[in-house]
Amino acid sequence: MMDGVEKQIDSLENPHHRKILKNYRRHALLEVSGRYREILSPDMTVEEPVYRLFENGQSIVLDGMQQVEAFYQALAETDTLVMWTGDSKFAVSDHGFSGETLFSQFVPGRILGDGVFGAVHAGESSTNADSDSAAAIDPDGWYLVRRTLAFVWPYDETGRLVGEHVYEDSASKVVTRVDPSEVISAERAAELLAPLLEDYLP
Repeated sequence: MMDGVEKQIDSLENPHHRKILKNYRRHALLEVSGRYREILSPDMTVEEPVYRLFENGQSIVLDGMQQVEAFYQALAETDTLVMWTGDSKFAVSDHGFSGETLFSQFVPGRILGDGVFGAVHAGESSTNADSDSAAAIDPDGWYLVRRTLAFVWPYDETGRLVGEHVYEDSASKVVTRVDPSEVISAERAAELLAPLLEDYLP
């Protein structure tokens, strides 16, 4: 999932822009590995980040380190940290980066509804789906959720993440039930990505 980012980092001459994308690369791999506390360390993220997530026509604002950390913890507890992007290219500036990519995520049926982020943030089962859709969802099943997301991530002058602004194209969302054997667990993702992360130390 980092192939496009790797190529873009290699093509950049501005050291600040390279630092921003290297931060993002490490952030993404740490997140999938469940090592979110390392994402929130002072060398990677500002002391009081703000996340703005727009999904299914609704917005969630996570204001400050306490709310952002609680959100990551909820992702870990619901086993929804295994997510990945397609080949991505970003527009990078001194302010941060923006881009659009296909985003894929394994989601357990018990929280699957119109708003994955909202369900995780609320810490409870999602009830946003219409009655027909909800009836078709097996709470004990696993699903692959794919949708196009636009990202705007601001960074400070030292290359630390200030926040995440994430916008969903709800018309692009496709939900497919998958066999549990196809699901990559958070534990397995951490095992697979550990060697790679060692190469991406700050």
